[in-house]
Amino acid sequence: MANELGDQPVRRRLRRIVEHELADLASDDLVLVGVSGGADSLALARLVADISGDRGLVRAGAVVIDHQLQDGSAEVAEVAVQTCLSFGLAPVASLAVEVDRSSAAGGMEAAARTARRRAMIDLARSLGAKAILLAHTVDDQAETVLLGLARGSGSRSLAAMSPREGMWRRPLLAATRADTEEVCAQAGLIPFHDPHNQDPAFTRVKVRQRVLPTLEAQLGPGVREALARTASMLQADNAALDQWAQLQAESRLDLTEAGRVVLALDTPSAGKLAAVPQAVRTRLYRLALLAVGVTPGSITFGHLTTIDRFVDDWRGQGPTRVPGDHEVARISDTLVFYRAQPLGR
Repeated sequence: MANELGDQPVRRRLRRIVEHELADLASDDLVLVGVSGGADSLALARLVADISGDRGLVRAGAVVIDHQLQDGSAEVAEVAVQTCLSFGLAPVASLAVEVDRSSAAGGMEAAARTARRRAMIDLARSLGAKAILLAHTVDDQAETVLLGLARGSGSRSLAAMSPREGMWRRPLLAATRADTEEVCAQAGLIPFHDPHNQDPAFTRVKVRQRVLPTLEAQLGPGVREALARTASMLQADNAALDQWAQLQAESRLDLTEAGRVVLALDTPSAGKLAAVPQAVRTRLYRLALLAVGVTPGSITFGHLTTIDRFVDDWRGQGPTRVPGDHEVARISDTLVFYRAQPLGR
């Protein structure tokens, strides 16, 4: 196996972290490392290969995504493939994806993320993989929290990236970008430096290059870790509130044969919905919207607070419009979520 890492402190610490995140898997379970060729993903691939080869904890492969957004991207992907093969990872797949550059929701960065996630999930399912490992670090987590703050997106957005989310795992959220760069340097690896990561046209790059350094210069070191710690605490809070909302849904939500979702405002077992904290009520409305077919990413805090006025500020108002040609109306002691006629018809 090329470029043995040796017994280096950073490598040992990161290896222990990754081992812990994979400890629930069996030795014959396949995991795929998402590799871009950058320092973070190369370091993760090298660590996972180390764990797989030396300890046999899991079977490890890799998936390299070519977004086809830059000249020479195919060559960059091929170098990443060959590097992963040199680690002993298998299988190693290279997938070219089409990024919808016209996508308005979130811009090109979000469109690229959607395209690669879809491709990686499809590959993982076809191979029977148990998990896809992503190389996000504490730096990425801090940037995500700041972006959520700037957008006023609420606790769900401030909770940022979870260590685990379905098939996705992020074992390096406790590591820094400097850690991954050191692992690469120790292993003699030359990471690819994506020019998009230096382009201030992207909001995340502005946060990385200007906002975070300014905060650390003015407030002192540790800002990144504090922001990441905030995300972790909010993840726990959100999980508790989501569980509470799910219990409310079991008592209050009903899907009719006509495809409507009916939410009872008063039940013998759960009591009056108005007595439930707003943070739980808004999560309950979100569950109802999802059940009726509204796209998750289209639901805003404004939609949820407008629906909540049917409960805490009821004055006989008419239906309110929500995304995807849906409406919500109060009918007696229920809220009804349903598909409406598109506007203009």
